[in-house]
Amino acid sequence: MNKIHVAIAILYRDGKFLCQLRDDVPNIRYPGHWALFGGHLEPGETPEIAVLRELKEEISYAPPSVSFFCCDVEKDVIRYVFHGQLSADVKDLVLLEGWDMKLLAPSDIRAGKCFSEQSGDVRPFGIAHQHILLSFIDSIATVEMK
Repeated sequence: MNKIHVAIAILYRDGKFLCQLRDDVPNIRYPGHWALFGGHLEPGETPEIAVLRELKEEISYAPPSVSFFCCDVEKDVIRYVFHGQLSADVKDLVLLEGWDMKLLAPSDIRAGKCFSEQSGDVRPFGIAHQHILLSFIDSIATVEMK
């Protein structure tokens, strides 16, 4: 089986994490779920270039630089995970893909669900994206404790 290669971004600001409420369409992974921004690698594209391109395409913003966090493998998907500081205000971002976006606190991520003003209800987190974010939050806490 060929694996799908995607690059995703953990963008953070003021102790919160920018998340996307994915479109509620059946032919995508985690429809109607909170997730991280990102997408498929184009042929010949590096994961770092892909994540910056995807951010531009999805929210008209990319941080000046991103750092590699981890590689997450789930059955048929390999996710290259990057992180970077969100220097723009969320109100200045343009959501071009997805249903909603917002900065979520670690408590929202741990709860596994969050209210969306756009959908008008509480939506769950995509499980892989929740695990990745919690792992990142735990790694930050470990560094801060040292």
